[in-house]
Amino acid sequence: MLNKVYKVIKADEINLSDICREYINRLRNEEVDEAIIEKIIKKIEKLTMDLQNNEDFVRNLIYNLLSDYITVEEDLENQKNKVLVFAGPTGVGKTTTMAKLAALYSLTLNKKVGFITSDTYRIAAVEQLKTYSDIIGIPLTVIYSPQEFKDAVENYRDKDIIMVDTAGRSHNDKYHLMELKHLLNSDTEIQVYLVISAGTKMKDCYEILDSYDFLEDYRLLFTKLDETSTHGIIINTSFFTKKPLSYFTYGQNVPDDIEKANKSKIINSLLGDRIYEGSSS
Repeated sequence: MLNKVYKVIKADEINLSDICREYINRLRNEEVDEAIIEKIIKKIEKLTMDLQNNEDFVRNLIYNLLSDYITVEEDLENQKNKVLVFAGPTGVGKTTTMAKLAALYSLTLNKKVGFITSDTYRIAAVEQLKTYSDIIGIPLTVIYSPQEFKDAVENYRDKDIIMVDTAGRSHNDKYHLMELKHLLNSDTEIQVYLVISAGTKMKDCYEILDSYDFLEDYRLLFTKLDETSTHGIIINTSFFTKKPLSYFTYGQNVPDDIEKANKSKIINSLLGDRIYEGSSS
């Protein structure tokens, strides 16, 4: 806490215009990491005071700097990997998110989709996905081992996209995280989506990322943007992992309340626009 107070005081002592200081405070209120804020301050310090007092110039400068710190996955609909695995902590909405994407691929893009679930731990997890599969018209296979995973993928060889729901795990549950690691090491070419709730505390988020560091490659997928008033976690995670953002969800409605990650929208949100407030929940 003292460290945060010191940094705020330090920022106030820097010779910044009121306009610049207001934007810096907005980023802090959005819980953007201090490492990112310090980079922005160093750029602003090089400006003349006339430029610092030009709000359009300042906003555009900060916008462009934040844009450099965010990576967004392009052309998500034309997947090269047909097996999409959804991993992440408990309670982040993996199953619902998977159903939303399945509806997008199946109903909108006319892709043949198959469901696989290894989430046999959570009560009613299979029933929840079975309900979605029945509604959308997608077959579902339940698996219990890496070998069954390979067999299920082979049985879906006629599908364009195979979506795999994994059991949510606490980032402190090392044993069950190793179960996931064994599943993903089954010699099947996959694309992993690491699903994180936008309402996760940043300290916990860093611990989650450390726990899933056995994933060599993944895309970031943030859920529940409508359930938090700050979105700094999105740019922080993209900045530190260098992994691309894929999708955002902002409500429970299936197949709605999901969109491709939009760099412009998230940056404008960080700069004070209340874009995700009042979304469906």
